[in-house]
Parts: sequence; C-alpha cells; structure tokens
Amino acid sequence: MLTKGLHSPAHLFVDNAAYFISSAIYQKRPLLASAIIKQHLIVTIKECLSEKNWLLNDWVILDNHYHFLAISRKGEDMPKIFRKIHVLSAQFIQMQVECDRPIWWNYWDYCPRNEEDYLVRLNYLFNNPIKHGYVNNLYDYPFSSFHQYVKKQGRTLLVKQFKDYPNYKNLIIAEDDF
Repeated sequence: MLTKGLHSPAHLFVDNAAYFISSAIYQKRPLLASAIIKQHLIVTIKECLSEKNWLLNDWVILDNHYHFLAISRKGEDMPKIFRKIHVLSAQFIQMQVECDRPIWWNYWDYCPRNEEDYLVRLNYLFNNPIKHGYVNNLYDYPFSSFHQYVKKQGRTLLVKQFKDYPNYKNLIIAEDDF
C-alpha cells in the first residue's frame, strides 16, 4: 500500500521487507550534535522498532539526520513507529537544547530491490560520516553500527563489500542533502 500526506513523501508499506530509512531535523539544525542526544535517539529507535517487531540491522546518526536499514514486520506500522520515535526524541532534545519547534522535518523510506541495492545503501550509510566531513576514517566515528558490523563480518569482508559495491559513491539521496 502507498500513502502520501499533504506535506510528506509517499510511503510504501510492505510486510517483511528491507527498508532504508532517512530522517532529518527541520532546517538542518544540528540538534543531534550532542553524544547524549545521539545515544538517546538510537536507544529510542531500537525500542520503537522492537515494539513493532521490526529488526534494526544498521544505522548512523549525524548532527542533523540519521539513516538506518531495518526489516519490517508489518509495513503499515511505519507511521506509528516514526511518530513515537520523533515525539520521544523531540521531547528529549528540548530538555537538552533550547530550540524552536518543529524538531523533525520528515522521514523517507526506500525498499532496496535486491541484495546489491541493499549493500550499496549499506555502504552509503556507513560512509555518511565521511561524506559529511565528520571524520576521514570510519573507525573514528562512534555513532554508527559500523564497529559492530566490522566485528561481526570482519574487515576483509567489509573491504570487499566496499570494493564490490562502489555505487554508494554516486548514490544521490535527496533527503540526505535536504
């Protein structure tokens, strides 16, 4: 099923599917700059996905947006999940930082078509801190599942994955450059 709100992107609700999700802070404000806020956000994301039996695979949180890859249980739960993530995290952000509302701009979802499409987006997600100039080496960025992925898959496999799926360098995700 496909839905679209008045001021929101179209969302495709698919059960048991891989999703690449992006979400951004309104007006690109760096409201996620604090390590405490980033940590709260990832805990909130994990809890909200888990409540609806979605599986969080990989993620990255930057100062004004985040991306993650997850597997849906029921696609129609997506609006409820993001409403809760964004309400809870906005409340926490406002306790930590003096800022105007709204906090969140929106979220965008994409279902990778196949394994190659998934791995290109995974490489894009991991490379995001370099793309945005936070670090020169992915090992230096702590707010990502990159370290867990390397530990689980091994450095050799990750190097091969970046080599075999280099299209992440050319991938244009408009919502990431909002």
